[in-house]
Amino acid sequence: MLRLDGVTVRFRDRVALDAVSLDVTERQTVCVLGPSGSGKSTLLRVVAGLQAADAGQVWLAGRDQVGVPAHRRGVGLMFQDHQLFPQRDVAGNVAFGLRMRRAGRGEADRTVAELLDLVGLPGAQRRAIAALSGGEQQRVALARALAPRPKLLMLDEPLGQLDRSLRERLVVELRQMFRQLGMTVLAVTHDQGEAFALADRVVVMRDGRIAQVGTPLEVWQRPASEFVARFLGFDNVVDATVQGASAITPWGEVPVPVGTSTGPCQLLVRPTGVRLTSADDGLPCVVRARTFRGGLGVSLLLQPERGPTLEAACSLREAPAEGDQVRVAFLAEDVVILGGTE
Repeated sequence: MLRLDGVTVRFRDRVALDAVSLDVTERQTVCVLGPSGSGKSTLLRVVAGLQAADAGQVWLAGRDQVGVPAHRRGVGLMFQDHQLFPQRDVAGNVAFGLRMRRAGRGEADRTVAELLDLVGLPGAQRRAIAALSGGEQQRVALARALAPRPKLLMLDEPLGQLDRSLRERLVVELRQMFRQLGMTVLAVTHDQGEAFALADRVVVMRDGRIAQVGTPLEVWQRPASEFVARFLGFDNVVDATVQGASAITPWGEVPVPVGTSTGPCQLLVRPTGVRLTSADDGLPCVVRARTFRGGLGVSLLLQPERGPTLEAACSLREAPAEGDQVRVAFLAEDVVILGGTE
């Protein structure tokens, strides 16, 4: 459905996209994830035809998009701030794209009613935009983007202005809706939880380049580099040297998964792989801080006897107090080899 081939965008002396290549297959939801300034929104604008590429090509449904204006690309675009028309009611906003296509009044009315039912706002045609909550405005913006039946739907931080509980509920609804409609979706976000819940594939970007592509599970379980690991919130990353069944690290010897290649590397230990132990040979640590994570238990920040601080996870029942002396051991199943130093 969508192919980017070596797309480059420059803004004076800054490269916003650096030879980016990406494929999005039909009926797939792809989320582009990255920090501010990584190039994810520029990528969306290039696909939509709102930003010209300095090099490379964009193909939609097998057609090169060079010279094709935004309004003829057949894509739907939903921005973070929704950009609804305050002077129009809900029906007027949803029907905007249909009127641009010169759809008949009857067809437009039927389509608006169907889409409002689909997004959970049945009978809202005559409501004023100013009277809607943030979540309701998000639903209207989505219905407007879906109305012209785009071959590709693109979302720019679609849930960024909503509170967390509403985001978590809507992201599940969106995923179900896209599957029901058979939509092809390209979304950009800085929120990893949102991306992992919504996407079939995740694209992590850094400084205008793609740092990793994979399913949410692949990216979460095996981050490709220190940057990806730290962006996902993993801080237990150190330089190490693998020797047989373990690695030499600033924390001492850490077991590694069977079959790990020997030699220098960067090593990640997930917080779940740092386990409190009563064994005398465990690594001595002092509990510097503890944070309650609700159903996820307790997060501990530990200062080891040697090496950098460690983040550990444990249940509330076994969580030590701040200032306590503890010992920890490492689980090989939660150790990830990231590769060479970036």
